[in-house]
Amino acid sequence: MKAAKYYLAAIFAYATWGFFSLVLKPLSGYSSVDILFYRIFSCAILMLLITTLFKRAELLKTFSDIKALPPRHRRNMLLLNVGGSIFLNINWFSFIYVLNHVSIKATSLAYLVCPIITTILACWLLHEKLNKVQWTAVGLSILGCLMLSYANIMDMVYGIVIGFTYAAYLVSQRKNAGFDKFILLTFHTSLSALMLLPFYPAYSGAVPTAALFWLLIEVIAVGFTVIPLFLNLYALKGLNSSTVGMLLNINPIIGFAIAVLVFHEPITPLQTAAYSTIFISVIVFNAHYLFKKKQRHLPGRDNADFVKQTGCLNEPS
Repeated sequence: MKAAKYYLAAIFAYATWGFFSLVLKPLSGYSSVDILFYRIFSCAILMLLITTLFKRAELLKTFSDIKALPPRHRRNMLLLNVGGSIFLNINWFSFIYVLNHVSIKATSLAYLVCPIITTILACWLLHEKLNKVQWTAVGLSILGCLMLSYANIMDMVYGIVIGFTYAAYLVSQRKNAGFDKFILLTFHTSLSALMLLPFYPAYSGAVPTAALFWLLIEVIAVGFTVIPLFLNLYALKGLNSSTVGMLLNINPIIGFAIAVLVFHEPITPLQTAAYSTIFISVIVFNAHYLFKKKQRHLPGRDNADFVKQTGCLNEPS
């Protein structure tokens, strides 16, 4: 099925982020700002090197395409990319701070709130449409988040900050179509690095000397930043922002399991019920994809009629 590769890209990206705490938690003795500095600087240097060595043709084509845009579209494209870099910076810092200084479950809640915010923003700004079953799934996700925030309202506050910044990034990049995704991601990370550079002398600590620190920073830069973000942007080529947003729930569900099974954070029956509810919401939201896939194997049935009957309005573009 045409959309399968986009689903797989999103699922792999978010499953990878679910394991982020395994490499980030060992760095809890370091400042969140230092981790952010070296993560983004490493990403920017790596991606600029790859672009210079292997993607020069795509870079020149991107510049040519931007130059050919009407002034109004060129300005909008610039705003989308600058805004995307700002949202990523805020999201990365808040995520690192909350994970290392609050709790892993708090960051999990953040990425449970994110799909809800993404869906609302996508419907409002991009006019994406959902069928009744998908709105039911969104309702289940909201219910799960309310259950989780019942015991600790501050977790919800942190969740809204982290979730909104990444939701805004997702929606902005869905509109930012027609350009090489790796080049755009290189721009985002490079601009993020430039924005942080003036703050580095004043807010950074002593340069870490431990080999483990630099090893984990490079693992974070490559395995938990560049690759997942690229797959995320690739998934947005073929899936609606709301669909990609709901798949993001895979990240906190894995993160929650690691918090309990690996780091032994306390768990309550209410939290178990809440995460189970959210997991069900992901399945319900994407059930139309499974039904359509099965339907295409049924002879003599017009798929267009099936879509019309089931109300699956958000066919990937």
